[in-house]
Amino acid sequence: MKNQEIAEIFNKIADILEIKEENIFRIRAYRRASQNIGSLTKDVEDIIKEEKLEDIPGIGKDLAKKIDEYVKTGKMKFYEDLKKEIPKGMLAFMDIPGVGPKTAKVIYEDLKIKNIEDLIVKAKAGKIKKVFGIKDKTIENILRGIDFLKKSEGRTPLYIAMKISNEIINELKKLKEISQIEAAGSLRRRKETVRDIDIVSASTKPKGIMDKFVSLPQVKEILAHGQTKSSIITKEEIQVDLRVVEPECYGAALAYLTGSKEHNVKLREMAVKKHLKINEYGVFKVKADRKIAGKDEEGIYKSLGLSYVPPEIRENRGEIELAIKDSLPKLVELKDMKGDLHLHSEASDGNLSVPEIAELAKAKGYEYIVVTDHSKTLVIAGGLKEKELVLQMEKIDALNKRIKGFRVLKGAEVDILADGTLDYNDGILKELDFVIAAIHAGFKQSREQLTKKIISAMENKYVNMIAHPTGRLMGVRDSYDIDIAKVLKAARDTNTAVEINAYPDRLDLNDINCKLAKETGVMIGIGTDSHSKEHMDNMIFGINVARRGWLEKKDVLNTLKINDFLKKIKK
Repeated sequence: MKNQEIAEIFNKIADILEIKEENIFRIRAYRRASQNIGSLTKDVEDIIKEEKLEDIPGIGKDLAKKIDEYVKTGKMKFYEDLKKEIPKGMLAFMDIPGVGPKTAKVIYEDLKIKNIEDLIVKAKAGKIKKVFGIKDKTIENILRGIDFLKKSEGRTPLYIAMKISNEIINELKKLKEISQIEAAGSLRRRKETVRDIDIVSASTKPKGIMDKFVSLPQVKEILAHGQTKSSIITKEEIQVDLRVVEPECYGAALAYLTGSKEHNVKLREMAVKKHLKINEYGVFKVKADRKIAGKDEEGIYKSLGLSYVPPEIRENRGEIELAIKDSLPKLVELKDMKGDLHLHSEASDGNLSVPEIAELAKAKGYEYIVVTDHSKTLVIAGGLKEKELVLQMEKIDALNKRIKGFRVLKGAEVDILADGTLDYNDGILKELDFVIAAIHAGFKQSREQLTKKIISAMENKYVNMIAHPTGRLMGVRDSYDIDIAKVLKAARDTNTAVEINAYPDRLDLNDINCKLAKETGVMIGIGTDSHSKEHMDNMIFGINVARRGWLEKKDVLNTLKINDFLKKIKK
């Protein structure tokens, strides 16, 4: 799929146009197009074949032509020409999370720094201070951004890796020689980014499977083509390894290739104590050299005296100790979800009307949704003024009278302002069913300031949840610096939920902080932060995070049925 490549190009075009100080509406058009293309679940090449490019919100004739050109030629002339107008060094600076077009321009033109290595040296030596716009905090953020960029190199976001993996597996499933096949590794554990993709399949006739695998249309380069194991590089520049094992070894291979290194070491230590040997072929009694498990994963864990450990929590964070006692949590599932707590309509920066969102949510089996358009200060996202919000509430009340067996709740995503106050006064907040508060600016404030702002918002009796609490955008910016333990304690004390934002580039809270929230006694709400129809399918990514964070149904606010949900939030 070329969706992500096109989305990235459009975003870079917007950056360059910003450096050139071009029309703000043109810049926003490219950013919106980037977001909408990047969130598509359907391959843009298929959309072109169906001649439906212009049906994508924000894609007019001009952008559709550019997309078509890139799909057919692998290049976009407008972008290539635009890049020539900007020095390469300046473009490289814009890849650093937290460094926007204006800062990149200052670094390159005013400071005469031409590459990232020179920037690191001069920043650490204190040689870029006292320049307009470059403060100590800015330098600190630049160095953090470079560090973040280096750590992210070679890693692929989960949602992209899942798309690639699913495409390959679906093609291979067509082969009658395959009896079982599944992704393993960090992808199966649903880590937020993965370095490569591991796939395990079961068959007694591996040759045809290997031949098919290395000839798939996704293949850019063949690294290895063996009898039972092959490796390729896809066109998206991610390595995929396929291993074929005998059916009686499938469970062992899948378990061996799924667990983290630390989890697997712990299993081997347990096996040794029981005079057993465990590897990718099975579990064996050492003295008798007899295989006692291997066909399925349940048998692997049972042979060691453990209950089955879900793939997402195989990280050696205490799961094995609980599996010994058969006390593992029953992790939340997608089918448990009764509603979506974070949705944007066309009233602010979404693409759908409230009735359209309601119909889509109802079709998913939800009992309710919360419409949470932006508040007035976020002008760039079409934030609603008080009168506009009141009008929307009236329309929602009218809609609820027409639809049966479903409820649209009146909500808002309210900005937490610089001083910790909220963008709407209490008079309007009390009229809403559900209020989420969020920070959208001032990310570079101090740890104390940011923490205080969030806690201040929680202390407002009308705020039900804090959205995307740490503010990260994967590949764009790292989490802002807050005292997460202090925030979670305040959430517990004020009875405020915190969000797992299921938008694939956010996944915020992350799994570690989710587990901490659970241990602190904080309720979690999961919201898709949807701005389009495709975004509403992202609930599964929030579920992935929740499961990695050991969350159960009882820990997640929107697993409650509508009446129980309303009672809960009133408390």
